[in-house]
Amino acid sequence: MKKLAIIGASYLQKPLVLKAREMGIETHVFAWEEGAVCKEIADHFYSISILEKELILQKCTEIGIDGITSIASDAAVPTVCFVAEKMGLISNRFGDSLVATNKYEMRKRFMHQDVKCPRFEVATADNLPDVSNFRFPVIVKPTDRSGSRGVLKIEHPKQLKEAVSRAQTESFSGEAIVEEFVQGREVSVESISWEGKHYILAITDKVTTGEPYFVELEHHQPTSLDEKVQDKIRIEIRKALTAVGVKYGAGHSEFIITNDNKVFAVEVGARMGGDFIGSDLVYLSTGYDFLKGVIDVASGKFEEPEFRWSKHSGICFLSKETEFLKEIIGNSDNFPAIVTSEIFHRELKHVESSSDRSGYLIYQSDKRMNYDRF
Repeated sequence: MKKLAIIGASYLQKPLVLKAREMGIETHVFAWEEGAVCKEIADHFYSISILEKELILQKCTEIGIDGITSIASDAAVPTVCFVAEKMGLISNRFGDSLVATNKYEMRKRFMHQDVKCPRFEVATADNLPDVSNFRFPVIVKPTDRSGSRGVLKIEHPKQLKEAVSRAQTESFSGEAIVEEFVQGREVSVESISWEGKHYILAITDKVTTGEPYFVELEHHQPTSLDEKVQDKIRIEIRKALTAVGVKYGAGHSEFIITNDNKVFAVEVGARMGGDFIGSDLVYLSTGYDFLKGVIDVASGKFEEPEFRWSKHSGICFLSKETEFLKEIIGNSDNFPAIVTSEIFHRELKHVESSSDRSGYLIYQSDKRMNYDRF
């Protein structure tokens, strides 16, 4: 039986563990026990932090794993690549994984490879950049976090120090990135790569809370953008993935499309998108088993993606801003388009990061479903 190491055990990794089990693969899951929902479904669980790459390498060597992967977790990416590189398994290079998980280093690669992105500088509260030539407003965010943690839009240079301090509290490295705000539509792109060739699986429309925190409230596939604009995105995503060094496995990339159809890269993740985008929506909208594809790549094999159908799918999140969804989720049997739904916090919050959301519903339909259409 093949042995697969999975880095992380939160709810984000649950679909991956279940898919591996369905494929007859023995799972070895690494994470702290707190919040480790995969502990009960994995074949083997090890209470080791996902950041302890040397300890995980030692254990994986003892086990004799055949592959290692993770989904929807930036923090897990360097450990996956470190262990795979040391053991001669399929992965991106460890050095490139550090770029793919640091927004500042990533943007420097973008500049060198002619990938259009907003003007940017790195910052700490004790070392603020010179932003006299920046066009305000600007966005301040941690260099190495996801899920909208620490993200803030500011209108004036006087607000910079406080915004950088806020971002620093969420950053592993203690650094923030300051970038010019680009007005436009936000999309993300799911992809899978093999030997440096990039296959585009889906372009996802994103709906956020807007300023100042920009937390995602909805994701919908396929995008409603014009096909010519989609072609521009496909060109830029391939350039961006190559610039960051993504050669194998899943990619989750974010772009902003301006009113005059210019495409700006925001970031590239060398992993599957979170918020159930990669694990659920890609399959619901295309019929392609993205989870299986990721496991296959980690195991050293690959088949070009085939799309079995073309449908609309999406996820809508519950929060104080969308509290009317609570009744819909509670009566989901009356809404045939809803595939699955959950409420995990009864108290609804106004969201400042994705962790403030209280539930969700996922749909599949022949048309796009928005909050007011259920």
